[in-house]
Amino acid sequence: MINTEQIIVGLEVGTSKTCAVVGEVLDADNLQIIGIGQTTSQGVRKGEIVDMEAAGQSIHQAIAEAEDSAGVEIHNVYASVTGGHIRCFNNRGSVVIANDDREITEEEVRSVLHNAKAVNIPHDHVIVHSIRQRYFVDGHDGITNPVGMIGAKLEADVHIVHGVRTRLQNTIRCIKQVPLDLANIAVSSFASSLAVLTTEDQQHGALVLDIGGGTTDYICYANGAVRHSGVLAVGGDHITNDIAVGLRLPIPRAEKLKLEHGAVQWPIDDEIITLKADLGLPDRQVSREQLCHIINLRVEETLTLVKKEMEKNDLLPYLRAGVFITGGCARLRGLQPFAEEIFGMPVHIGHSQTLNGPTAALESPEYSTAIGLIKFAIGNQRDQHQAPTLGRKIGQTFHTIIQRARALFM
Repeated sequence: MINTEQIIVGLEVGTSKTCAVVGEVLDADNLQIIGIGQTTSQGVRKGEIVDMEAAGQSIHQAIAEAEDSAGVEIHNVYASVTGGHIRCFNNRGSVVIANDDREITEEEVRSVLHNAKAVNIPHDHVIVHSIRQRYFVDGHDGITNPVGMIGAKLEADVHIVHGVRTRLQNTIRCIKQVPLDLANIAVSSFASSLAVLTTEDQQHGALVLDIGGGTTDYICYANGAVRHSGVLAVGGDHITNDIAVGLRLPIPRAEKLKLEHGAVQWPIDDEIITLKADLGLPDRQVSREQLCHIINLRVEETLTLVKKEMEKNDLLPYLRAGVFITGGCARLRGLQPFAEEIFGMPVHIGHSQTLNGPTAALESPEYSTAIGLIKFAIGNQRDQHQAPTLGRKIGQTFHTIIQRARALFM
């Protein structure tokens, strides 16, 4: 008998697919995937809701399939958010230790984190994440837990992720209208990183690229902390559109051609691909070399944009674990060696780590975000009395978003 209190559901409403993954928490260190539901997304463009009714139907179908798969009823979910409006920056807060003995207590830790989060962002934005990076005591770096230490000044660095309030609320409202309760939200890149990276990967330094249908979400870890993140409003659908324009094909034919014959690297020997007549259209012959050239150009542009972001923030030298690519586009043939040429370091096709469950789900990069949401949820529920750290109660600001959204949409 499944204990419903131990059930956690991660929901990703993506541009190409909507998927729900059901996890059961067996004990503190044992999580098992027991169900999956997936359907083609409708009403979503570049990771954001553009048709509430259509997107709601996609969510409902994915949830219903996940319920059948897991044998449980689903009432609340953790959901991912993305979109070109998502922004990030790092900020530092500080407090003076006023105690007579200069001992740092949990109260000072809470205060310094509060000060670090007290930042100016555009009036129409809201903070989505405030992730603790590191502490300083009297300028000394490398402090993981300052409680009990002696010092005159405590400082904390945090990674702030923020986005447009109304665009986040559209996702919240759509989920609530299914109807489902929304426990919390997390940006897609952060959720994916929790699924594909081990603690050692985070400590060594790693870049996670989640290349989906409408967006490319990225997040960079260095010395165990998130250092940079962002969203590019470009993904697999743009590759399909490039093929459709370049080869003068309808979008469905271009998508099928990409999946069946496409590759990131050009073939050594050209080949003529015959597209059989479909829906009254005539047979077509296309060059595989031309097809792969079109794919290559778009992928190169996307990866180069991310690399430039890493260079601008001087982060490439910290990526000792390399680059991890996940999301649906991670299945593109030849992507791994091509990305290694671009970044000049090892590249891994990321799949979920340290989980039990169906092998097909754990090894499929397109499920990384939804699985990562389950791991985010576990950390969010654990050690509620402690100050926020990676994987622990990171979504406090999300609670404010959700509470405000409930007030607006009741």
